Amino acid sequence: MSKPLVISMGDPSGIGPEIIVKASAKGDADNCVVTGCPSVLKDAANALGSGLLVREIEALETAAPVDGVMEVLRTSPNGAFPVGTVSPESGHAAFRAIEAGIMLARSGRASGLVTAPINKQALAAAGFDYPGHTEILADLGGTGQAAMMLVNDDFRTVLVTIHVSLRDAIERADFTAQMTAIRLANQACQDLGIERPRVAVAGLNPHAGEGGLFGREEIDVIEPAIKAARHEGIDASGPWPGDTVFMAARKGEHDVVVAQYHDQGLIPVKYLGVEKGVNVTLGLPFVRTSPDHGTAFDIAGKGVADAGSLAVAIHTARQLAATRQHNEEAA
Repeated sequence: MSKPLVISMGDPSGIGPEIIVKASAKGDADNCVVTGCPSVLKDAANALGSGLLVREIEALETAAPVDGVMEVLRTSPNGAFPVGTVSPESGHAAFRAIEAGIMLARSGRASGLVTAPINKQALAAAGFDYPGHTEILADLGGTGQAAMMLVNDDFRTVLVTIHVSLRDAIERADFTAQMTAIRLANQACQDLGIERPRVAVAGLNPHAGEGGLFGREEIDVIEPAIKAARHEGIDASGPWPGDTVFMAARKGEHDVVVAQYHDQGLIPVKYLGVEKGVNVTLGLPFVRTSPDHGTAFDIAGKGVADAGSLAVAIHTARQLAATRQHNEEAA
């Protein structure tokens, strides 16, 4: 049997434990081990009437997957966490689960990492100065840079800049950042089985700058990066206007869109629904995916959360892990 995937529990005050239980009960999380708090997951399993047995294990190597059993590697003490609200205790438990998952995936003991949602305010309240998962992964995952790719049934998008203000995003979207995003987008699509990906690069300004009338970033930064990428053999094109490039991708004209900043890339994906959206972190030495939604404090503890995005995240992680293993064996 292949190495297990690790699923980090996420914020215990949110819907993470619930969707993990639902995915496990349906068989979507077979050969997965959860890092987190066993009592939280047991409570979720009981509250949902899932019939799922939650079993604590001492080490990943002792995992023995059985139908109807969720195996949990403890990363925080058992305890009560508030439901549906920001809590430093929950932020601390969420971070420890992520940290353990990263170490297991980075060491090669796990085939990859799937992360349930965390809350940025809870992380900050617990004393962890990270704006989100991607930055934690870049810091602890053995790489100085990481990029975010969102995948759904309609298109894929990779971000040049992530969790920074719009003002800072403009400054950070320099030539180096463009090249990193384009290269990672190309490689990620190849890992998903697309032999020669068509990489569309969005412009930063309205109408992609309109020939310099609305800004020169396209002329001075983005176009040179596209030309350099094409020189490397990447089928990159653009810069395309940000208000139309996603429609073209949805029609099948592009395989992936490189977006310049957070909302430019995420609004189209989330408008089409988060149920099937998956977040993939690129640039890491291991596979990491997550659902394309947050902790949903407003519905936490009500038993109504949709585990569909988590199930797709698990499936995508398995696909990427299998591709990586195949490439390593062929090298």
